[in-house]
Amino acid sequence: MKTILISIKITVAFCVIFFVGYVVVLWGFAGIVSPNHGEAEVLSLNDRVVGAANVGQQFSDMKYFWGRPSAVDYNGGGSGGSNKAVSNPDYLKEVDMRIDKFLEFHPYLERKDLPSELVTASASGLDPHISPLGANVQIRRVANTRKIDEKRITEIVVNNTHKPLVGQPYINVLELNIALDREVMNY
Repeated sequence: MKTILISIKITVAFCVIFFVGYVVVLWGFAGIVSPNHGEAEVLSLNDRVVGAANVGQQFSDMKYFWGRPSAVDYNGGGSGGSNKAVSNPDYLKEVDMRIDKFLEFHPYLERKDLPSELVTASASGLDPHISPLGANVQIRRVANTRKIDEKRITEIVVNNTHKPLVGQPYINVLELNIALDREVMNY
């Protein structure tokens, strides 16, 4: 009986140390070394928070660039993919519907010109980034809707393209759309 009580005490102590202590250490470390002291980076427009930089949002207005589709409707509390294989008929039907809808708003494109990222959801369902190609195929639509020269929209895209030392260039869709809104305010 004495051995069982000691085992229970040790188990509780290790649970506190490894479950609570580990989280506290990570939180403290993030608070010291991260640029936002462990908090999510939020983006603002006109002193109003419009979203988190690392969480994708749905943009459906024609004047904005659109990001990747989300299998979880951009719900940060329920992050995840669809868990359907690329050979699943339901998945293929869903992707075909996304392609048709995208091409409906981009009649100047052909299926072969469409980057897969714009019609397939990411594993988290919350990916805030698209590739430069994903933005470039949308420039004409955004320029026509906003009545801004395509060259100026292209400059904004280039200025908002992140080029990491390792990996592919990417564009944060929310940052890009904020830059577009700021451009309109400057006119």
